Amino acid sequence: MSNAQSIATELGELQQDEQWLQLEIDRLNRNSIVPLEHLRELHSWLDEKRKARQSCRIVGESRTGKTIACESYTLRNKPNQQGQQTPSVPVVYIMPPTKCSAKDFFKEIIESLRYRAVKGTVSDFRSRAMEVLKACDVQMLIVDEADRLKPDTFPDVRDISDKLEISVVLVGTDRLEAVIKRDEQIYNRFRSHRRFGKLTGEDFKKTVFIWEEKVLKLPVASNLTKTDMLKIITKATEGYIGRLDELLREAAIKSLSRGKKSIEKDILQEVAREYS
Repeated sequence: MSNAQSIATELGELQQDEQWLQLEIDRLNRNSIVPLEHLRELHSWLDEKRKARQSCRIVGESRTGKTIACESYTLRNKPNQQGQQTPSVPVVYIMPPTKCSAKDFFKEIIESLRYRAVKGTVSDFRSRAMEVLKACDVQMLIVDEADRLKPDTFPDVRDISDKLEISVVLVGTDRLEAVIKRDEQIYNRFRSHRRFGKLTGEDFKKTVFIWEEKVLKLPVASNLTKTDMLKIITKATEGYIGRLDELLREAAIKSLSRGKKSIEKDILQEVAREYS
């Protein structure tokens, strides 16, 4: 018998969670979108860019919620189809693969519109992508993690904006800034930009309150906006919405698993230490 087997035998099987607890854990593990004010403002800004057919970029550090913001904006612009006609798709969202070539880029566009990618040269893929974008009357193309594009792919991105009069939105971190500034034509095309940053001060406090009310929804209030609790959360998350979400969900699950009806300070501190 191996050492691992001996330990497992001595400790015995782990007890299964009660059904109600498992249901709560499943709920807390499900993704949920909270319509925060800065997200509403970004959607309004994107809508203005879409209507004006103006290309732009969204820049911000990782874990600030850029992807969720862009995906939810795309979902708000639902495709429309009349009978057997080609559907009208106002907004297309793609996340290209790492070291994305021009062929890969066009393949992502084609498949995102539910068309089968052709086989052939880069020119064949380019023609097909332009064809389906025009046929679907696309008004905005959002390219998330745009710094994954190879430098020689960016002229093709610019051409979509110029030739089809589509608003192309490049989304990324400051690495994206460094890439596009190497080419003056690319930089000028995507000069209009908006930073999507961390939450601070009263905005952060309001967000913590909303998360407790709308996401955690524990049986008893945890009062996470109290000074001592908020201080712990602020230090651990540094204002990143992604970290905030992870921290509070984990603290809530840990609390329920230990028979608590709210997040108590000692449990919050325990989880927060792992993020420090």
